[in-house]
Amino acid sequence: MADRDIPAGVERFEVRPTADTHFGWLRTRLSVERTMMSWVRTAVSLIGFGFAIVQFFERMQQMPGTPPAIFPDAPKYLGLALISCGILALVISIWQYEWTVRYLRNEPFARVAGLKEGMQSPVIAVAVLLTLIGLFAFAAVLLHLV
Repeated sequence: MADRDIPAGVERFEVRPTADTHFGWLRTRLSVERTMMSWVRTAVSLIGFGFAIVQFFERMQQMPGTPPAIFPDAPKYLGLALISCGILALVISIWQYEWTVRYLRNEPFARVAGLKEGMQSPVIAVAVLLTLIGLFAFAAVLLHLV
């Protein structure tokens, strides 16, 4: 049965505020945190690896006795692509995290959560900061600042 088939005022499923459902809600909330941290870890790897590829091949071309590259801009494009993927992963993960947390805080789960205020997590601040660092790395590679 699709959501549109449910009459107004009727819940999709029954949510009872018991200890079992509260701890189930907590496990779900912590799972959302772990998922977000996995996204952040993957994005940092992509951004860092993209930046490292550009730096490594630029330094390698400056070494004496190194033959000229067939496609000298290929490492730059690959690095920019990896940095872009990292930034995109962070933006998507922030959106997914916020949507899921908002869903878990609203009815019918608000009764189960037992929170008077929303639980704040530092993972969003870290993700936003890393997004800014990724944008700086992208600009640095694109404009050849480093």
